Parts: sequence; structure tokens; C-alpha cells
Amino acid sequence: MQVDAVLVLFCVWLAGAAGKIAQSRGHKLETYKQSRLRRETRMDGGGGQKSGGPIYKRSPDMTKSPMTKSEQLLRIEDHDFTMRPAFGGPPIPVGVDVQVESLDTISEVDMDFTMTLYLRHYWKDERLSFPSTNNQSMTFDSRLVKKIWVPDMFFVHSKRSFIHDTTTDNVMLRVYPDGNVLYSLRVTVTAMCNMDLSRFPLDTQTCSLEIESYAYTDDDLMLYWKKGNESLNTDDRISLSQFLIQKFHTTTKLAFYSSTGWYNRLYIHFTLRRHIFFFLLQTYFPATLMVMLSWVSFWIDRRAVPARVPLGITTVLTMSTIITGVNASMPRVSYIKAVDIYLWVSFVFVFLSVIEYAAVNYLSTVQERKERKLRERLPCTCGIGNPDEMMIDPQITGYGSMDINTTGNYGMPENGGRQERMLAQVALNDPQITSQVKPSRGYVNIWIDTHAIDKYSRVVFPGAYILFNIIYWSIYS
Repeated sequence: MQVDAVLVLFCVWLAGAAGKIAQSRGHKLETYKQSRLRRETRMDGGGGQKSGGPIYKRSPDMTKSPMTKSEQLLRIEDHDFTMRPAFGGPPIPVGVDVQVESLDTISEVDMDFTMTLYLRHYWKDERLSFPSTNNQSMTFDSRLVKKIWVPDMFFVHSKRSFIHDTTTDNVMLRVYPDGNVLYSLRVTVTAMCNMDLSRFPLDTQTCSLEIESYAYTDDDLMLYWKKGNESLNTDDRISLSQFLIQKFHTTTKLAFYSSTGWYNRLYIHFTLRRHIFFFLLQTYFPATLMVMLSWVSFWIDRRAVPARVPLGITTVLTMSTIITGVNASMPRVSYIKAVDIYLWVSFVFVFLSVIEYAAVNYLSTVQERKERKLRERLPCTCGIGNPDEMMIDPQITGYGSMDINTTGNYGMPENGGRQERMLAQVALNDPQITSQVKPSRGYVNIWIDTHAIDKYSRVVFPGAYILFNIIYWSIYS
């Protein structure tokens, strides 16, 4: 009985404790609902709650960056900067000036040039005006440029271009209190340059960098050089290895596109004159020396075939190598360049020196054949080939005794003239032989001509080449 009483009392105690806990939870839940209802009532401005459930206010988007004080001052969010300033009105004037930092490369093969410059734009956008007591401008970097309107300039006929980004984007935006804007950026651009190489390497080239708006015609945007020719400034230290920069100047024109209309286009022209000294050392002097070397064969005996033939072939091959080397570094144009004229004329002179020896050698061979036939018809010439036995009957030839000093050695180049004169007199002094060898008198003239070809070539070749050089340099220099 006592155990039962204890169990009953324990059950009653558990039931009382559970009731208190439930009452406490219900009170807390009611308190939360009441506080939530009071907050919603305050958000609605104290008015009565509409039927259909409470109205919730959306929390702010934390992913959006808050506006900076400068953007609030410029009222960036209050305007639509996707439209140009004064949209619907007259075209907005945009002034441009350029500072050329460097002219990097000029390529004849690709027919282009690479230039690094500071490109600055000036315009007025009243949407960016702000109050200021000291009329002081504000300067920004590239982050604000993406949020406002800027001119959409591009380089016509450009192959590659980029804005420098070391250590940050090389972009500057300066806004004045009255809405005037200066937008500057540092750009390297590679653009096309149509070169006329007909006078290469004694040529002068004029290249142009063209700037134009991509989307806005002259009805919406008017491009102009801010200070005329003074809008283009260059660094005095700009220099090129192959060219002398003569002058820079600017122009403005209108460009027409059939599908979109007329656009303002700004031109930067620069004139380059090529330095000739490099090509004198690498092309003209070697070619001239090869031509002069080919003339050495005119002083070598015509019977020295192993000396004259390799000399002529060597000069021809060397000229071919020079021509190939020059054309390898040049574009494959369809017209003749000035350097081509000089090299090919030099090649012709070298080639003619080889042909000259071929002619001399051929005529000498013909002369020797006729001499052989003449000796067969002259009975008194049986001993001419041997100077030790050179004795001719005076009754036949009209000559007395002849020794070695008088007749010389037959076949030797230094005495060839004496021997052929002796043979001619032997043939012509005998009336009986004259009638037999009359058709062979041309032999004497042939022998003399073979000597004269080399003698005349020693004068004609240098004289003609000097005359060519005078004409060439007077035309192209």
C-alpha cells in the first residue's frame, strides 16, 4: 500500500510539471507573434493591417557595390549614360590631341608600322557637372569610365592595338565642375602603311594613322583637332634605325560608308626618309666590287682557261647570292625597285665578262684552225713551229736569215703578234703563194681581233659601268 501511494504522488508531480512547461511555451509563442505584428504595423506607417496577410519589405541587395561619394556628387544614377550628351540636338564636338611617345617599327614586308601614343579627348557633358566652390576638377581612373559616356574612337586600318595596363590601366578621366571632360589613354597601335618601293632603298615614305568614331556619324559627333597642327606633339628622342623622320602633320576629312553614312576622320601623317648607308655597305659596294673583279679576267692571258673561267663563274654566282639575299627581305611586289635595277645591271656586266672570254676563246680556236690550213699550204713554213730551225730561203720570201729573237716562239702569247706578221709576209711576198692563200688573208685580221677584244674590253666595260652609275645616282639620289 505504501508503494502504491508513492507512485501516485510521483505521477501527480510529473503532470503538474508538464503543465507548467506547456503554459510557459504558449506564453512565449504569443509574445513573439505580438512583437512581430507590432513591427509590421510600424513598417506600414502605423496604419491598420490589410486583410490577406502581412506585407514584407525586401531586404537590400548586398551584391551591389555602394555608390562612392564622387559618384553621388556626379549623380551617376540619375542619368542614362548609354546616350550621348545632348541627344537629339546638334552633334557634340569632341576635340582630340595626340602625344606621340615612340615610333617603334616600320616593316616593308608586312607594310605596316607600330606607334605608341597618348590619345586625349575633350568634350562637354552637362550631366557630369557638379557644384564646386574652388572650381577644382576631379580625376578618376578606368573604373568610372565604364559608368559614363565616352567617345567610341577606333583606328582605321589597324591590325593590332591595345591599351597599356602596367601597373594599372593607363586611363585617366578628369571632370570639371562645368561638365567639361578630359579622357586620356595610352595606346600602342599597329596600322597599315601602303608603301611605294619603286625607289627602294632611295625612297621616302608617308604613312598615316587614322582616327574615327565607330558608331556616331557627323550628325551626332563632330571630331576635330583641338589646336590644329599644334594638337600633334612628338618626343624629340624619337628615332629609327633605318629612317629619318622628316615631319609630322595632321588633316581632317570626311569618310563615307554606303550603309551608315558620313563620319569625321582625323589623320596623323608622318614622312620618313630611308638611310642609305646601310644598303651601301650591304648591297651596292659588294655588287660594285664583284663587277670590278670580273674585269680582272681581261688582263689574264686568253689561253689561261683554268684562271679565267672560274673567275667568271665565281662572280656570277656571287651576284646571284646578293640578289637573292636582298629580295628575301623584301615584299613580293610586281614592279621593279631601284635596287633591282642596280643589281641586275651589275649582274649583266659580270655575265658579259664571261661571254667576252667565250668569244675570245672561240675566235682564237677559229684562228688556229685557219693557221693550220695556211701552214699546210706554205712549204716554207715547215720549220716555223720550231724556232731553233727557223731558216727561210731569201729567194722565196725576200728575207734573210732569221733567228729566235726575230721570229719569236710560235704559240706564245707575248710573241704571237710577231709570228702572225711573219706568216702573213711569208704568204704575201711570194707571188705564187699569194694566189693560193688569198682567201686565207682574213686569218691575220682574226688574230689581231682576238687581241683587240681584251684590249677594248679593258676600256669599254669600266667606262660603260661608270656611265651607268652616273645616270643611276643622278636619277634616284
